[in-house]
Parts: sequence; C-alpha cells; structure tokens
Amino acid sequence: MSSTAAGVLFIVVLIAALVAAYRPFGDFMFRAITGEKHHRVERIVYRTIGANPDAEQSWPSYARSVLAFSAVSILFLYAFQRLQNRLWLSLGLPAVKPDQAWNTAVSFVTNTNWQSYSGESTMGHLVQMSGLAVQNFVSAAVGMAVAVALVRGFARRDTDQLGNFWVDLVRITLRILLPIATVGAIVFVAAGMVQNLSGGTDVTTVAGAAQHLTGGPVASQEIIKELGTNGGGFYNANSAHPFENPSSWTNGLQVFLLLLIPFSLPRVFGRMVASNRQGYAIAAVMAGLALASIVALNALQVHAGGTVPQAVGAATEGTEARFGVPQSATFAAATTLTSTGAVDSFHDSYTPLGGAVTLFNMMLGEVAPGGTGSGLYGMLVLAVITVFVAGLMVGRTPEYLGKKIGSREIKFASLYFLTTPTIVLVGTAAAMALPSARAAMLNTGPHGMSEVLYAYTSAGNNNGSAFAGIGVNTPWYNTTLGIAMLLGRFLPIVFVLGLAGSLARQSPVPVSAGTLRTDQPLFVGLVAGVAVVLVALTFLPALALGPLAEGLQ
Repeated sequence: MSSTAAGVLFIVVLIAALVAAYRPFGDFMFRAITGEKHHRVERIVYRTIGANPDAEQSWPSYARSVLAFSAVSILFLYAFQRLQNRLWLSLGLPAVKPDQAWNTAVSFVTNTNWQSYSGESTMGHLVQMSGLAVQNFVSAAVGMAVAVALVRGFARRDTDQLGNFWVDLVRITLRILLPIATVGAIVFVAAGMVQNLSGGTDVTTVAGAAQHLTGGPVASQEIIKELGTNGGGFYNANSAHPFENPSSWTNGLQVFLLLLIPFSLPRVFGRMVASNRQGYAIAAVMAGLALASIVALNALQVHAGGTVPQAVGAATEGTEARFGVPQSATFAAATTLTSTGAVDSFHDSYTPLGGAVTLFNMMLGEVAPGGTGSGLYGMLVLAVITVFVAGLMVGRTPEYLGKKIGSREIKFASLYFLTTPTIVLVGTAAAMALPSARAAMLNTGPHGMSEVLYAYTSAGNNNGSAFAGIGVNTPWYNTTLGIAMLLGRFLPIVFVLGLAGSLARQSPVPVSAGTLRTDQPLFVGLVAGVAVVLVALTFLPALALGPLAEGLQ
C-alpha cells in the first residue's frame, strides 16, 4: 500500500471511530455531569475543600472560583519546581530557574503545556507525575466546566445560577478523565510505553557512544496529555519519542484521544438544551473545518514543491520515519485544531504553506473542535456572533436557542474574540521590535517571522505546540509567553461566564416565522464562513509577512 493510500485509510478510520463514539461517549459525559447524586468519594473531596455541593453560583462567583483555583495551582506548581532539588525522585536535577518555573507553571495550569525545556533533563519524576500530570487533569476539567456553565446559560431561564464550579470540576475529573486515563495508561504500557520510577539506564549506541536513557512514569502522563488536550511531553521529542509513542497504531490512538472529548461535547450541549439537532449542527461546523484542514495539510506535505521533496514523494524533513508524512500531517492538523500541542513531527520543517495551515488552525480560536471545553464554548460564542450578523442582514433582533442576542451579549462575545488576536499580534510585534528578543531567533526573513508568530499564536490560544527555530528559554520569552498564556486563558473564560450569566437571566423567546433556524445546513455554513472571515480579516497581514511570503518565494 502506498503512503498516500495508507494516509487516506488512516483518516477514514479516524473519522469512523469519532462518529461511532459521538453518541455513546457524549451521553456518558452528559450523565456524569448532570447526575443528581454525589458519590461518596466526591463528598469527601467537597468536605476537604470546604465546598457546599448543593449550593449554586452566579457567574461572578463561578468566575472567582475558577480564578482562585487556578491562581493557587500556579503558585503550587511554581514552588514545586523551585524546590525540586530537595524533593524525592529529583534525579539529581537542580531547581528550575525562576522565569522558566513561572512559564511552566502558567503553561500547565492554562492547559497550554508549552515547554521551553527538555523534560528528561529538567524535571524530576515527582514534579512530572505529581505536578505536571495533575494539572493535565484539572486544567482540562476547568475548560469543560466553563463550557458546561455556558450551556446552562442557554438552557436555563430567569435565573442567575450557573451551577457549582467545584461540583463540575470534581465530577469531570473523577467520573470522566480519571477512569479513562487509568484504562488508557494500561493500554499504553501494554503497547510498550515506559512506566517506572527508574533514574535511567546507561547504554552504548551502535556507533559506540555512551547514552543515558531516562525512564519514568511516562504512560500515565501520556494518556492524559492527549485525552485532556494538554500536550506536554515527558521527553523533548514529545510524541515522536518511541518511549511516548511506540508504534503506528499508538500514534493513531493518540490522535483519536485528543479529538474524542472535543468532538463529543456537542452531544452534551444538545442533550442539555433538549435538542440533539443543535448538537449535530455544532459538531458539523467543527467537522467541516477540521476535515478541510486535514486534507489541505496532507496535500501540501505530500505534494510539496522543491527538488528534494518531489524526488522522495513528500516533504519528509522533520518527520518520524515510523509514521510517515500522511500520519504526521494528520497529527499536526489535529493537534493545532485542538489546544493540545503534542507533536510527532517537527513543524518548523513543514513546507511554508503547510506551516501556514497549522498557524491558521490555531488562529481560528481552536474551535474545530478545540480543546476540552474551550472548543465548545468558543464555537458557541462564534454561533452567537453569527446569529447577530444574520440578524443585522435581515433587520430583526437576533436569537439563538430562544435567547435574544442584545448589546450586552454581543459585547461579551466580541471581547472574547478580540482578546486572543490582541495578545498574539502585540506579543509578536514586541518580540520583532526588540533587539534582545530578535537575538534569540536562529532564522531571519519570513521564516524567522513565522517562528515568532507561531510562538505567540500557540501561547495566546493555549495550544502549546512549537514551530521552534527560536531560543525560547530566555527571560524575555519565558516571561512574555507566560503572560500571553495567562491572559489568553482567563480573560476569555471571564467573558464566556459573563455571557452565560446574561443568557441565563432571560426568558425564552417564542419561535416565529422570522427566527433563523440554527439546526440547518445554512446555519452550519454561516458559522464556518464567519469563523474563516474573522481569522482572515485579523491575521492575514501577519500571515502575509511570514509563511505566505516564504511560500510564494
């Protein structure tokens, strides 16, 4: 079988698996989140943290809980890294320096998992499994909790209550993420992934050189890395490392896992608003954008221009030979369409236009399907903007799911979508303007511009993948990318919760002959079109200076 045919088969099997999982897995998550009873273990957790599971919260209270929990998590993870050399299983590694500890703490708490370090030579086992891996669970749960709160805003009427953040956080972690991760870790160990507390083994290579192979609790971190759309690799090579990704079928399983929750959450949305057709419409927008991206990236990498790529049949530089170009391109599309950041190939070595696709995926706001929770709430905010634009076109007050979209709602939605582009473009402009920041660039010209733009796009959108080619382990990049991740995560969350609170207080508006049907193909096309147009208007000048200029040379 040719590599192209194998790539097509890989995509077809992936789509079939996601379609098969959509309904049963979405229903499972719906029951886990909306169940009326608290399990015994959950009640113990509530008593420990002093939360009343039977009390609900208004949107300001819900937002304060999210921010407080995340602030404590950042402080804890920062201290954990700074004290690493005094802890068990430190492997003799020194304490992480302050600016890098800040960057890493913010990175994992915001579900970005950007890494300016090599995991095997920087973090001890205790920090990896009790600091970073724990944040992989709870940061994913925070995103899902916020999405659920927004859906409640659409589903409820005449109330200012959006649920209880602590209940949502605990249920999502204990009922959804932890059970799947436990089973998945066992599967990964059986597949050949490392899972131990070894300090490593010294071996002699084929060439006769000495090499130290670090062991560790890899499989247990790898499963939640993908399932929670996190992306932080135990090793510097991430999912291209055989200890993290032993074979072609584990590579496929990783792609499936990172798409599973984001693509199934629209089913939860449909169940909660009592209209499965609405869930199908949102899933269709996600699927259409994702499929277009996957096809485009595969075509650009397989049919690349240039003497060498044409001679070997594809742009193979930076690609793990075990997986080949099609699987790697599909992985790259999936990881940048979600807020995962895991990589099994070197994005900096992609063709200029192939790299532009990965950038465009993140610039969409990662809504196709996006991260765990963040993809759903991003797409719902986009749907709100779409019905507002459609309402202006026909001259009537816009409505979505029976809720009027007035000035208050559109302000929250607009602020949501203006936040990330502002962070990305201001950060990129500052880095390109300062000589000290430019000194970290290993490349100049359009490609150097692409690398800097990719770094801030990845950080601002809480993705975490890297174009590389710049030395980001510097005080400037550690500090500013940390700020970009912090603002890019929590400002949109506050705006989403504000929108949810405003919607929940409304009474439903009766459906009339002039109401825009939001469960029809026309609406699906409108939402997809608005998403692409918003990105084009915002980022086209920056893309023109970077990957597009390089691709047209």
